[in-house]
Amino acid sequence: MAVDTTVDLAGRRLKLTNLDKVLYPSDGFTKSEVVRYYAETASVLLTHLRDRPVTLRRYPNGVDGESFFEKNVPRGAPDWVRTTRQPTPSSGTGRETADFVLADDIATLVWLANLAALELHVPQWTVGPRGGRCCPDLLVFDLDPGEKASIVECCRVATLIRDELGEDGLTSLPKTSGSKGLRLYVAVKVSHPDDTSAYARALAGRLARRYPDRVVATMAKDERRGRVLIDWSQNNLAKTTIAPYSLRARSRPTVSTPVTWHEVETCRTPDDLVFTARDIPGRLKEHGDLFEPLHGDHHRLPALAD
Repeated sequence: MAVDTTVDLAGRRLKLTNLDKVLYPSDGFTKSEVVRYYAETASVLLTHLRDRPVTLRRYPNGVDGESFFEKNVPRGAPDWVRTTRQPTPSSGTGRETADFVLADDIATLVWLANLAALELHVPQWTVGPRGGRCCPDLLVFDLDPGEKASIVECCRVATLIRDELGEDGLTSLPKTSGSKGLRLYVAVKVSHPDDTSAYARALAGRLARRYPDRVVATMAKDERRGRVLIDWSQNNLAKTTIAPYSLRARSRPTVSTPVTWHEVETCRTPDDLVFTARDIPGRLKEHGDLFEPLHGDHHRLPALAD
């Protein structure tokens, strides 16, 4: 018999359904635990979702079942769920726009969890008070290990990027992808929407030329063996990356987790940087939100020649 309940959150009444459904079969992690995780981390997670259109990846039958990405607000959404209409010219749906969810309160976050929206993906830009797209405020480097490489190699490349950014007066913060890679983020100010993409591309190309045995900056998979792709293209306005503290749909309920540079530098095996939903409350208690500096000063992005 399915377990349902009704809860009141911040003045919103929500019906939660099928709470006993196991969404991570190999781990036994249920929808109830997914809801609890998102509710318990809401005060931190929401700061990284606020004003960013959310692309959902939903797993109604768990991580072993079929999934789908959803940009448009799901049917039956409560009237208090905030949305923003944004262009989606290359979505393949035939629609030029979609009404994205803006997850800015705990009730919306728990509502999404009840829909089995395990993964929450956001762009590197926010929407303004009138719903217009702002220039990117985040610069991201997505480090993707090729065959015969792992997050360990990503960590070594991450320190190279960190040092390059440091020479430009930029401070980078690392987090796991929750899968096999690593990501670096920088809080920036730019005057043109394409500035972050151009900067990231130039830096990635420079490191690929300097360290050809360790780094690639092109998408060709046959060139990645034993090396790390610096995917600068994630700065494209149409792209999204997994939000900090979002769950991932892997065999276990892993989380895209902010980490310290010490953890990056001392990583020796892939398991060193694997964190699940059960680990996050303790990490937040020990470290606080390691990505909180992204809400502070945003530094002007310098020009960088290819």
